[in-house]
Amino acid sequence: MIASILIGLAAGSRSMTPLAAVSDAAHRGALPAGSGAPAWLGHPMVAAGSKLMAAGELWGDKMKSAPDRIVPAGILARLVTGGLAGAALAPRRQAVLGGLLGASAAVAAAYLTFDLRKRAIRRFGQTPTGVIEDALTVGATEAVLLGFRR
Repeated sequence: MIASILIGLAAGSRSMTPLAAVSDAAHRGALPAGSGAPAWLGHPMVAAGSKLMAAGELWGDKMKSAPDRIVPAGILARLVTGGLAGAALAPRRQAVLGGLLGASAAVAAAYLTFDLRKRAIRRFGQTPTGVIEDALTVGATEAVLLGFRR
């Protein structure tokens, strides 16, 4: 269940990156057979589409017009993607709990990372802090999945 929480934390800063990584892992058959991942998560179209959406989010975050992650739509996106990724990394019989943990962690992390990012933007600017946050999120997501596969 730790993986569900950790993937949710990553979804707090970038909503689509963890879901795209989990979907890709499901598509490649890298998730255990007993995971809570719904079958559709590994569909090639879902894996490709979620990667495109994640790339768009990474690009769009650097724009001054990007909405804050804590607006209602941003929180909803994190609830959904953190919940789906969290459920997928939980054992099948605990998928609902994994989803709740992932969703809760995503919302909590959204507020924490929002505050940290705003402080960093004032000091270093939007694009540099966004690139660093992207790298941290992608790295954390990959670390969770690497640890999960072991």
